[in-house]
Amino acid sequence: MAPLQRRPLRSEQVLLLTLLGTLWGAAAAQIRYSIPEELEKGSFVGNIAKDLELEPRELAGHGVRIVFRGRTQLFSLNPRSGSLVTAGRIDREELCAQSPRCLVSFNILVEDKLNLYPVEVEIVDINDNTPQFLKEELEVKILENAAPSSRFPLTEVYDPDVGINSLQDFKLSGNSHFSVDVQSEGHGPKYPELVLEGTLDREGEAVYHLVLTAMDGGDPVRSSVARILVTVVDVNDNAPVFTQPVYRVSVPENLPVGTPVLAVNATDQDEGVHGEVTYYFVKITEKISQIFCLNVLSGEISTSANLDYEESRFYELGVEARDQPGLRDRAKVLITILDVNDNVPEVVVTSGSRTIAESAPPGTVIALFQVFDRDSGLNGLVTCSIPRSLPFELEKTVSNYYRLVTNAVLDREEVSLYNITVTATDKGTPPLSTETIISLNVADTNDNPPTFPHSSYSVYVLENNPRGASIFSVNALDPDMDQNARVSYSLAEDTLQGAPLSSYVSINSDTGILYTLRSFDYEQLRDLQLWVTASDSGDPPLSSNVSLSLFVLDQNDNAPEILYPAIPTDGSTGVELAPRSAEPGYLVTKVVAVDRDSGQNAWLSYHLLKASEPGLFAVGLHTGEVRTARALLDRDALKQSLVVAVQDHGQPPLSATVTLTVAVADSIPEILADLGSLEPSDGSHNSDLTLYLVVAVAVVSCVFLAFVIVLLALRLRRWHKSRRLQALGGGLASMPGSHFVGVDGVRAFLQTYSHEVSLTADSRKSHLIFPQPNYADTLISQESCEKSESLLITQDLLETKGDPRRLQNLENVNARDDEAIYSIHTSRDWRLSKRSRTTMAAQPRGGDYRGFLLLSILLGTLWEGWAGRILYSVSEETDKGSFVGDIAKDLGLEPQELAERGVRIVSRGRTQLFALNPRSGSLVTAGRIDREEICAQSARCLVNFNILMEDKMNLYSIDVEIIDINDNVPRFLTEEINVKIMENTAPGVRFPLSEAGDPDVGTNSLHSYQLSPNRHFSLAVQSGDDGTKYPELVLERVLDREEERVHHLVLTASDGGDPPRSSTARIQVTVVDVNDHAPVFFLPQYQVTVPENVPVGTKLLTVHAIDLDEGVNGEVTYSFRKITPKLLQMFHLNSLTGELSTLEGLDYEETGFYEMEVQAQDVPGSLTKAKVLITVLDVNDNAPEVIMTSLSSSIPEDTPLGTVIALFYLQDRDSGKNGEVTCTIPENLPFKLEKSIDNYYRLVTTKNLDRETLSLYNITLKATDGGIPPLSRETHISMQVADTNDNPPTFPHSSYSVYIPENNPRGASIFLVTAQDHDSEENAQVTYSLAEDTIQGGPVSSYVSINSDTGVLYALQSFDYEQLRELQLTVTARDSGDPPLSSNMSLSLFVLDQNDNPPEILYPALPTDGSTGLELAPRSAEPGYLVTKIVAVDKDSGQNAWLSYLLLKASEPGLFVVGLHTGEVRTARALLDRDALKQSLLVAVQDHGQPPLSATVTLTVAVADSIPEVLADLGSLEPSNGPYNSDLMLYLVVAVSAVSCIFLAFVLVLLALRLWRWLKSRRLQASEGGLASVPTSHYVGVDGVRAFLQTYSHEVSLTSDSRKSHLIFPQPNYADTLISQESCEKNDSLLTSVDFHECKDKVPTIQVSPALPLFP
Repeated sequence: MAPLQRRPLRSEQVLLLTLLGTLWGAAAAQIRYSIPEELEKGSFVGNIAKDLELEPRELAGHGVRIVFRGRTQLFSLNPRSGSLVTAGRIDREELCAQSPRCLVSFNILVEDKLNLYPVEVEIVDINDNTPQFLKEELEVKILENAAPSSRFPLTEVYDPDVGINSLQDFKLSGNSHFSVDVQSEGHGPKYPELVLEGTLDREGEAVYHLVLTAMDGGDPVRSSVARILVTVVDVNDNAPVFTQPVYRVSVPENLPVGTPVLAVNATDQDEGVHGEVTYYFVKITEKISQIFCLNVLSGEISTSANLDYEESRFYELGVEARDQPGLRDRAKVLITILDVNDNVPEVVVTSGSRTIAESAPPGTVIALFQVFDRDSGLNGLVTCSIPRSLPFELEKTVSNYYRLVTNAVLDREEVSLYNITVTATDKGTPPLSTETIISLNVADTNDNPPTFPHSSYSVYVLENNPRGASIFSVNALDPDMDQNARVSYSLAEDTLQGAPLSSYVSINSDTGILYTLRSFDYEQLRDLQLWVTASDSGDPPLSSNVSLSLFVLDQNDNAPEILYPAIPTDGSTGVELAPRSAEPGYLVTKVVAVDRDSGQNAWLSYHLLKASEPGLFAVGLHTGEVRTARALLDRDALKQSLVVAVQDHGQPPLSATVTLTVAVADSIPEILADLGSLEPSDGSHNSDLTLYLVVAVAVVSCVFLAFVIVLLALRLRRWHKSRRLQALGGGLASMPGSHFVGVDGVRAFLQTYSHEVSLTADSRKSHLIFPQPNYADTLISQESCEKSESLLITQDLLETKGDPRRLQNLENVNARDDEAIYSIHTSRDWRLSKRSRTTMAAQPRGGDYRGFLLLSILLGTLWEGWAGRILYSVSEETDKGSFVGDIAKDLGLEPQELAERGVRIVSRGRTQLFALNPRSGSLVTAGRIDREEICAQSARCLVNFNILMEDKMNLYSIDVEIIDINDNVPRFLTEEINVKIMENTAPGVRFPLSEAGDPDVGTNSLHSYQLSPNRHFSLAVQSGDDGTKYPELVLERVLDREEERVHHLVLTASDGGDPPRSSTARIQVTVVDVNDHAPVFFLPQYQVTVPENVPVGTKLLTVHAIDLDEGVNGEVTYSFRKITPKLLQMFHLNSLTGELSTLEGLDYEETGFYEMEVQAQDVPGSLTKAKVLITVLDVNDNAPEVIMTSLSSSIPEDTPLGTVIALFYLQDRDSGKNGEVTCTIPENLPFKLEKSIDNYYRLVTTKNLDRETLSLYNITLKATDGGIPPLSRETHISMQVADTNDNPPTFPHSSYSVYIPENNPRGASIFLVTAQDHDSEENAQVTYSLAEDTIQGGPVSSYVSINSDTGVLYALQSFDYEQLRELQLTVTARDSGDPPLSSNMSLSLFVLDQNDNPPEILYPALPTDGSTGLELAPRSAEPGYLVTKIVAVDKDSGQNAWLSYLLLKASEPGLFVVGLHTGEVRTARALLDRDALKQSLLVAVQDHGQPPLSATVTLTVAVADSIPEVLADLGSLEPSNGPYNSDLMLYLVVAVSAVSCIFLAFVLVLLALRLWRWLKSRRLQASEGGLASVPTSHYVGVDGVRAFLQTYSHEVSLTSDSRKSHLIFPQPNYADTLISQESCEKNDSLLTSVDFHECKDKVPTIQVSPALPLFP
């Protein structure tokens, strides 16, 4: 192509003129062919070689080829035959759709001459397509009242063929009701229509199945069928009809709420909304509407409230069935209620006694009560009974009244409270019963004296007891109660050793506690004999006596006394000598001691408690001799310290200790030799302090451990109790607090008495035991504990199985059983509480005989009552107090006698409607009476009640008739009545209306109806069998919905009262539409023009049709009528709105015009059609395309200028300006575009390339068309520039300096060199090497090496700064190109010095035997005296060799100083006598390197002036173990502090928790108020207390006003009895308070067994 480009301009002009001439000749001689569609591939079309006047073999030589642009290749050239053949099967319908003529055009190009020859091929249609229905299933809806000859359009048929091969005719399957007619628009498409030939009847046949056949005119004929489903649409011409006019059902009154009673059913022969029936109540009162519920859809009637036979026995309901248009029918529902035995008998106590004396005679009346049952017949017959085991019986009086009387003598000590169960049982099946419990309290008389549990007591008390201590507690019990049971104690008068007995002991008259008034001495007084008297407070009082023996016991109160060695007066200890040559058993000394006590208390034993050298000495257990236990050794200390303890065998044992000092030595020189290892002696002090610290740690730890163990034990015990309580069904946890602690009458008792309470969980009993002594010697044996003592009073809190009367009460404790109904308290007021329980009683025995006898008695009683019945009448709604009747006259009494004889009204289960006027003796109304509320619509309304004359227990039956007045207005159930009537309904049809209800009866009830005037309607009134009037609306004229859609009427209901009352209801008659109008389009043809680039989903236009009908008849839907499947995929028609939108993008290049038909159809089936024309406008929506013919992906950087890189072709599918394309590239690139022929372009280089400057070119080809707006497309070409080796490696710097510390490890990396090469791949791969050289006679490679790949330098030796200080290296970097290039770099390596030598101490030199040097310092030395000098050197130099001297530690701080830089040791102050003989100094020498190194030396300085002074200090020296003792004492002090703090914190936390719980209980008591509501566990323990009470006790104080308890843990029995007011008010930390008494009340305290744990 390059030579062609270099031709002269003149040759190009000649070529252009030649081409134009050729094209003109080709156009003049256009070639045309014709073939049928659907030919096989390769079928002959025409002889193209002949038409071109060429031989077949010349086609290839001239470059003849077919040029197609933008279309699939349909034809091809056969090079052998020179003919034009088909390239595949050709479908005419796909190419040209339904165009009458289908032409395909293309060009034949002869390349050697560049001649183009146009060719046109006509595609002839064949009958290859069958007519197709858009839907194979067609559905047509026709109203059953449609007129004959009505037409219904059907879906059109589509046939892609044209001419005679297209659709020609339709055929309908045989049917007498329908035919088919074909409509056509000239030569346009044909539309089938279904014609109605006769009238339809939906009830006769609702559905018709037809087959429509479509046929074309081809040969052979093609056809297709569609199934037509004709649905006859119903009209509302049938009203609902109930299956029966009256529904009857009987149901029991105990029917559960929500139970279905029955279901009414009405059928409607219509279908759809015309046949949907709903149900409503039409004649029902508000009360009945609350009882019954009607399901509007199913017609099921169910109960919405409980039924009661006693309130209403029969219900009559009106039910109406309606269809949707408004036709209706009515039926009546009769519901009968059957009585069941659902009312339990009731017991009403008229009068009763609260308390009865135990001396009351038999026959005493206790209570009077009445039993009755709301049921009737056998269900209302009631019998009454009580348990036979009780000393009571029932006596029946008149009218179901009973008296409860005693039949035996009562004993309060045996049973103090009776719970009498009265059982009332009816005769129903099954029988029902009620139990009512009456509580009767037996009052006490003083008939029992106080008694002691034992006839005599023995009490033991230790000598030296404190004055005022309590030593014993006697307890006498009195079975009586209140004042009769209040016991006081006294001592019989007597003398002892010439003094009155009252000067030795005293007794608390209230509690029986004995107190000592002096401290007893066993040597002076050994026993006492006392008589105690117990008297009650009855009238007259009763008393009893008991003998008590008091024995005094001896105590160990004298400690041993050590006689030798005697303790010196100056506080020092004696020194004993022991030679080092002493053999084992050598007697060193002897300890002598005596004890002033005698017997076992005077037996003494000797123990060695502590020795400075354990195992060196031994002490005789009984002799006190101190002997050597082994031979003395050289290592034994010069001074030995022994601590010996002397202890007696008393309880508790007493002891004394003595400290012995033993000096071990043979001669004075030996003592001087040991001088260096001695220091001032403070061993005794340290030893004692260490002992005390060890003892303190042990004691605190033991106390802490014991405290924790006790708390854990208490918690475990409490947990165990709770588990036992939970395991007991119906245990103490569920019983109220009043079962355990008395409530009423406690105030007076608790002010003077206190007692001991123990509870067990199994028996539910409480034991009251008077205080016992709290000393350990009075242990109660198991045998005596199990005895039934006479002084132990047990209160049974639960009924026993054998005898329910075994329910006792102690000290006004109110025990209330779970089934108790009546509770009688000790106070004067009598309170009655009742609780009923319904049970299924057993079937009564006796057979038919007893039942007949009972029935005869009942009938006789009823006859007597009817004979004496009194009848009155009164009008309803009279004022309160209106006269009803003269009841006094009818009873034969005077008015004043009514109150005297206890005449009163007895009304059961009903509001009191009447009252008695005591002045006039008349019966009056108690308030306004509403007859309709009492008797509903009963014809006669009678109210029955009884008059009771209490003095004779006579009952009189009263009947009062309530007379109706016209006080109610007739009311419609709804004020708005809606009636729907079809507009084609015939005149004379009746429509039921909702009737009105009037609660009044007789003439006051509903009388007539009246309708407001209207020319279309009139009113008819129907009367039922029961006289109920039902209004009906009668249609007089034909309705027209288009003329008037709604009619408004007024219905008036009036009663027959005087004056008459009336109410109105508004009637709205809605005329229901029928389908008598077809939809109509606004326009017959819709046109729209849209651009081809309209987005998918865009709304193109909206077709709209209106239908004058309403409802479903006026609902119009839209659909396509004539449209191809391809158009169905491109356009969407909204069936509801008529909105036409696109489903796919439009393309002007494919189709520029669309024609379709749409139809509008209402629900019944009437339809109309319209045409839609859519014109598509062309837009510039096709961007230019760049088609790459050839392309080089890589080019060397030394490529010459003008090299061709790429060859490509430009094209644009658009035409005109939109198809004119220009191409450009960026101007800053070393490339340019050269246009070739026929829109071909070449991309060539214009500059030299350099890969190092730019290795990759991204060339953007931008093709832009001439459209508005113009479109462009960018094509990117990536051009890689290939590399050549033209750059050597380079270092960042020409030289480097590297520093490395000495003593470096061998093989360590010391530096990294890096060289860069701008080339790539092999040309950029760099290797490193070191230039050969020698250092100190050795090669460089023996000192350092370099990694040839990474350039890392490694040290091959550990450098020494003193031997080698620097190295000079040359590094070479070389690439891998061809040929390779390289560069060099100089590197200097410097070695740095390190501090690796510590200071070396020259003086004082360390002795070879391991000891320290000894320096002397006279005691007369002044401050600054030079003691010695430390000399040290450091092998390092510079800062690493600078030395400093520091005094790290000294046995006497502040006595010596060391020079910081000189190392001189001097005295800092004058030496004192108290300064130790031996001084130890620790001196450190440190350099200034990093890190610093140091050395230490220990100096021993002896402070002395002369040898005698050293010997004088011998007695105060001992082997030096000061640091050890100091550390040990420090650890012991820390241990004591830590344990004590933990213990103290633990106790404080527990006290805080306890205080929080106490405050919480106070708040609970203050909020709940009272002791009776607090659970028992707040006062006493429950489980397992019996065994616990035998060994432990605590103190409980009770007061009546605060209802709180104080819990005090045991105090020693020698405490001062007289507690001052001040000490009482103190908050003792050992007092755990549940606060049963206030301190200001000064209530005496007693000993009580601890039933409450201290901590939770």
